[in-house]
Amino acid sequence: MNLHELSARQIAEQVGARKVSAEEVTNAFLARIAAWDPRVKAFLSVLKDTAVAQARAVDEQVRRGEKAGPLAGVPVAVKDNMCVRGTRTTCSSKILENFTANYDATVIAKLRAAGAVFIGKTNLDEFAMGSSTENSAFFTTRNPWNTDYIPGGSSGGSAAAVAARLAPLALGSDTGGSIRQPATCCGVVGMKPTYGLVSRFGLIAFASSLDQIGPFAWNIADAAALLGVIAGHDPHDSTSVNRSVPDYLPALTAGVKGLTAGLPEEYFRGGLDPEVERAVEESIRVLEKAGMRFEKISLPHTDAAVSVYYILAPSEASANLARFDGVRYGTRAPEATTLLEQYELSRARGFGPEVKRRIMLGTYALSSGYYDAYYLKAQKVRTLIKRDFDDAFQKVDLILTPTAPTPAFRIGERTDDPLRMYLSDIFTISCNLAGLPGLSMPCGFSSKGLPLGLQILGKPFGEEQVFSAAAAYEQATDWNRIPPEPSRG
Repeated sequence: MNLHELSARQIAEQVGARKVSAEEVTNAFLARIAAWDPRVKAFLSVLKDTAVAQARAVDEQVRRGEKAGPLAGVPVAVKDNMCVRGTRTTCSSKILENFTANYDATVIAKLRAAGAVFIGKTNLDEFAMGSSTENSAFFTTRNPWNTDYIPGGSSGGSAAAVAARLAPLALGSDTGGSIRQPATCCGVVGMKPTYGLVSRFGLIAFASSLDQIGPFAWNIADAAALLGVIAGHDPHDSTSVNRSVPDYLPALTAGVKGLTAGLPEEYFRGGLDPEVERAVEESIRVLEKAGMRFEKISLPHTDAAVSVYYILAPSEASANLARFDGVRYGTRAPEATTLLEQYELSRARGFGPEVKRRIMLGTYALSSGYYDAYYLKAQKVRTLIKRDFDDAFQKVDLILTPTAPTPAFRIGERTDDPLRMYLSDIFTISCNLAGLPGLSMPCGFSSKGLPLGLQILGKPFGEEQVFSAAAAYEQATDWNRIPPEPSRG
């Protein structure tokens, strides 16, 4: 039995039943990482000693006859913008290159309690600003299906780690598509929960009104199990919603009969790659056979979403990243002779080009004389985008779209064209602006053998229906059962 081929739920069951030890599982995945990560480059740091110690603690708990947690012994990769006590948390930025977190993010504390094993911290676009993981200050992560191609971003390291079977589960963060877009590029399941469902405490903020932590997994059941562990109210996060968290697993067998899904006309027109369009159309036919009904809808303010996002997100980033000033932690310019010089030199040296670009965009949008013309207007249009979804969900239960307009592109292909890069998230951004749950799952391959993704959007806190539809599609297809070449053998 190859332990790296087991799903997260299978691992937890076998560890709990003492059929395999958590330490054996951990060592198997550490061996996978040693063999394959030099090609994929998913991890910024591998937490070998910490992981083995956690695994041994789980095994001891099981030996004592105590009830194992729902993720007992399951290795989890963590995007390196979440604090894990005693480990480096860099956000893939030079300005935090030597920062060690002294506390756990809430999601990390919940995973500890569930028996999970933290196997490593994954690469990302610096401060989660990017769509390709090429903006990391350290190196570019590569797509396990073809290492000449990007894995998506900003959670590219987490998506690549799961796709290459270097971890059965991973955490990512999604501000404008940063879980769903790399999920489609790497052919895995990735979910952005409803805003407020998962605590952001301990997540280093990019855009606080948009950021949300969510799961990556090989299959829908594992994603549902991980979300069930990390979701829930947290008094440390003022945006966390105080509501009970259902057991998502029963939704996986609910089917889709009686459900109606909307197909927004704005997502199926110019700019959509023909191979992506064909794959999504075939997905619609599969779900129709399973009993789902479809209806054409309109989300008329979709075309404004990218513009709105690139005013609001940089504006929030300019405020959130002001704390990185070389005074309390992070990179400091030792040659500075004045406080202002220290700010200027430390930030100029510590931040990469894309982060600087977005800080300047946001500062400009918030500046005197431009606030009303840009930031305030963008907030008003954001409200209109949310109303579009509210109106649509009066008629339909779910919305189906492509996750990305194209398959993964070659490394270096768009680095000199920021606008073209930003358009990679054109189908995912609206979900964040409206605070909705959204899931991406594999739905086929391009002629070059690169994965394609189907996006399922739900009503606020409608994760159960999203999982029902996703599980029905997964059961009728086998896209998620095909591993990339590096993970075979």
